[in-house]
Amino acid sequence: MSIPSFIPHSLSGATSVAIIGGGPAGLMAAQRLAEAGCRVRLFEAQATVGRKFLVAGHGGFNLSNAEETTRFAAHYGAQEKRFRELLAHFSATDMRAWAQDLGIETFAGTSGRIFPVVAHKPADLLRAWLGRLRELGVEINTRHRWLGFMGPKGLRLRDESAGPAANQELVIEPDATVLALGGASWAKTGSDGAWVPLLQDLGVPITPFAPANCGAEVAWSDFFKAKAGRAPLKNIALRVNDGLAVRGEIMLTDYGLEGTPVYALTPQLRVALANSGPAVLYVNLKPDLTAAALLSKLRQRRTGTSFPDFLRKALHLGPPIPTLLREAQADVATLPPEALAALLMAVPLSATGLRPLDEAISTAGGIAFRALDEHLMLRQRPGTFVAGEMLDWEAPTGGYLLQGCFSTGAWVAKGIIG
Repeated sequence: MSIPSFIPHSLSGATSVAIIGGGPAGLMAAQRLAEAGCRVRLFEAQATVGRKFLVAGHGGFNLSNAEETTRFAAHYGAQEKRFRELLAHFSATDMRAWAQDLGIETFAGTSGRIFPVVAHKPADLLRAWLGRLRELGVEINTRHRWLGFMGPKGLRLRDESAGPAANQELVIEPDATVLALGGASWAKTGSDGAWVPLLQDLGVPITPFAPANCGAEVAWSDFFKAKAGRAPLKNIALRVNDGLAVRGEIMLTDYGLEGTPVYALTPQLRVALANSGPAVLYVNLKPDLTAAALLSKLRQRRTGTSFPDFLRKALHLGPPIPTLLREAQADVATLPPEALAALLMAVPLSATGLRPLDEAISTAGGIAFRALDEHLMLRQRPGTFVAGEMLDWEAPTGGYLLQGCFSTGAWVAKGIIG
């Protein structure tokens, strides 16, 4: 049996749209739809909208990245081709123009990451955004939990705004629906994946969630944990097995490693761990030195110089590097220069796992793209569109996550408007 296509109402008749989820994807869809003349009602289960958006801003409010579009799209891995189209519709340049229109100036840092100027905090942007949505007539209903579908167009909701004793269920029938309920990380912000069985009941294929942009676990010795503690390793390069290296700064923790390079390598680590093969993180402690230059410095060690002092004076490698090297190879202090050079350029740390899903910055998995048409509309339910982290895509930190949410939100609005 063929599934009927969704045909938007004439905007002169004001298409009614319900948006489930008040994160970046849902809010962007709401704005685009309201600007096109749609009657928009947004429903959020939490007491406020944008909770994960604000939490993400605590570590540096990175909105997007100034990378050229082709390179930008490559960060979405298996979904690169699809995101090339989404980014063409709503790009990092469009995002900056959107923020400026809200009164939020942005700049691109030396890394290419795009930030609001220092005067603007995450709450400032969210406040300005919600003000614009109010001006456009968007109705925002917090403490309204989505319970599932009813009939071809209906949505079941529970109004929890008056407290448990007064919970009331209601059914609405919008012309179109946007689901933007997030993934399954940081459940306290509302992204708990509770929507999965509601869509599986429709037969929607869903790739199981897995942690993305998260820390890697390493089985440190008790001595190392007591001696090294939590410490940064700056200006390093990190790779998984024989893969490509990622530059940046990582943090040694009691459970293992975290930091931007670790997050960027999560997909490779996940695959290696799932295949029960080696999942070794190799740390290059001196990525700016060639092998020959490093070896030359190591050959200058004088008899009687302690190993930690030599590393500090010759290579500017102070604590906790000597302890880390001993963790990797017990006899490191007596290694010949050639062996020590090789170790410094590839300190092996065996990853035993990834941090739990709820600690992850984002998730891999979600609604498989084969369940959607080119407008990100569910094939099993015409008129219902999906945006944001509900979809099966992942990207590293650095602006790619938020941009992906913005772009998918703008894209579904385009599909509804027609």
